[in-house]
Amino acid sequence: MIPALDRDFIAELCLARAGLRVDPDKAYLIDSRLSPLARRECFSSTEAFIDALRHGVDDRLAWAAVEAMALPESEFFRDHHVFAQLADEVVPVLARARGLEPVRIWSAGCGTGQEIYSLAMLLADAPGLGKVELFASDLSERSLEKAQSGRYSQFEVQRGLPARMLVRHFEKDGESFALSPRVRQMVRWRRVNLMDDLARVGQYDLILCRNVLGQLAPEAGGEVLDALHGALAPGGLLVLGQNDSAGKAFVRAAPDLSVYAAAQTAARSAA
Repeated sequence: MIPALDRDFIAELCLARAGLRVDPDKAYLIDSRLSPLARRECFSSTEAFIDALRHGVDDRLAWAAVEAMALPESEFFRDHHVFAQLADEVVPVLARARGLEPVRIWSAGCGTGQEIYSLAMLLADAPGLGKVELFASDLSERSLEKAQSGRYSQFEVQRGLPARMLVRHFEKDGESFALSPRVRQMVRWRRVNLMDDLARVGQYDLILCRNVLGQLAPEAGGEVLDALHGALAPGGLLVLGQNDSAGKAFVRAAPDLSVYAAAQTAARSAA
């Protein structure tokens, strides 16, 4: 078992760099996430890997450890009704409001891409919607590499992907399924740490940050919500996971969904 001091060090590292909440008492979780990375980097053990991190041998390794601990659970069409309402109602309303300007959508904390591709497939099948620009970001370079490849295993496509979508948008390629270039090319990718200054990422009409805040320490989650508030264009909307709290800066914009508007925007609209 990884010593308690090593587990405390990893928890502190993840909190400092990404606001990530890691329970140092969960020795198995820490070992299961870091041991593959330690082997890949040719360390004799997870403990030896952590010792190298503690002595600052390579900043790249430190980020790799944080990314490994932040590895998300991703699946296609998680909470299918959310995606249906986004594609059928929310995005068309935003498109009408923007007129000739494109609707800019950002999946923040996109993991291995299933969420943004779920929305992309629905939008690709929506005639006459107008111009939509899709962006996706994650902390993990490895997750982004997989997302950009658009290749998923049998297990991954069976988790939430409707059969008609599999037939329409994927091709079997050996042991995996490859997403069509048409859908892949709809999304632009970028590595973003949500704890950084998000002013550089621009503003968006719709931001999806679902099931991300629960991985963060409470103070870090509040900072991320404030940053996402600043990244919303006027009239923009934020979509959170069902168990995520939006705090006081947002008000619910859809009664049955975790869709929120900036509180000031909502107040102006009411006036």
